Amino acid sequence: MRRTIDWTGDAVTIIDQTVLPAEYRVLELRTVGELVAAIQRLAVRGAPALGAAGALGVVLATRAQGDVEAEARRVAQARPTAVNLSWGVSRALAKLSEGPEAVLAEALAILDEDERINHEASRLAADVVIEHCGRRPLRLLSHCNAGHLATVAWGSALGVVWHLQARGLVESVLVDETRPLLQGARLTAWELAEAGVPYRIQPDGAAAAAMSRGLVDCVLVGADRIAANGDVANKIGTYGLAIAAKHHGIPFVVVAPSSTVDTAMPDGAGIVIEERDPGEILAFGGTKVAPEGAEVFNPAFDVTPHGLVTAVVTEHGILNP
Repeated sequence: MRRTIDWTGDAVTIIDQTVLPAEYRVLELRTVGELVAAIQRLAVRGAPALGAAGALGVVLATRAQGDVEAEARRVAQARPTAVNLSWGVSRALAKLSEGPEAVLAEALAILDEDERINHEASRLAADVVIEHCGRRPLRLLSHCNAGHLATVAWGSALGVVWHLQARGLVESVLVDETRPLLQGARLTAWELAEAGVPYRIQPDGAAAAAMSRGLVDCVLVGADRIAANGDVANKIGTYGLAIAAKHHGIPFVVVAPSSTVDTAMPDGAGIVIEERDPGEILAFGGTKVAPEGAEVFNPAFDVTPHGLVTAVVTEHGILNP
């Protein structure tokens, strides 16, 4: 599979995640405005991929006739919760005084690093899973999408599945559909099917029941921001999964590159949670599903306290808060 996000020499290319699995479409983005719009409508998403998008946004800004730092701020502010976006912008901007080619070189380095780092983080996390669950075919549960499509390549939490599958240690994966935008049903299920991994999609609300029936050996999720104390911001619904896993004695493992760790954020209370368009809740498949005038609470993420997490694993190993 091609990289989720890449640089062609004069444009940023992304796999458009809004049309999968019905259509596999690659977009070329040539302006900062096009990139920001793609980020905000989730055509490119996932914390590691957003880090790459942030850096490539600065590359696009250097090729326009305008204020590079102002355009870079537009990119960094496109989505508030994932720290990787502003991290990628900052890394590329730090090379601005050396000229546009230095900015490009830094962005390309981030692309290469992301693939390597996520491969290593997920390898180490696979060892953690085996340590807690034993060396046997495992029934795993995933939430949202933390695979190839959420990174430049390979994946974070779903990368663990690739490692375990290569060792013959995956029986099946339960895929939370991940309401309201169905990143699990649309994206994770598609990736698992492409890789030949057995899976079943379930409603988000069925996860606790699946645990109670002994259908889950381990929960694997990614992260959009990790506070210094180990609190984890991830797709809405993750907190509830962690509570259920703790109740049933099931390991709950978070996998992310170290760029997702925000050491300036003491704990999860300070993480800004993005709230999205009420229309995502009020309609389904273009059909209205709620009364006129209904109020909506539609947070894109929640924060899981570190006490509910078995391990946060980066490319450096288990994170010690």
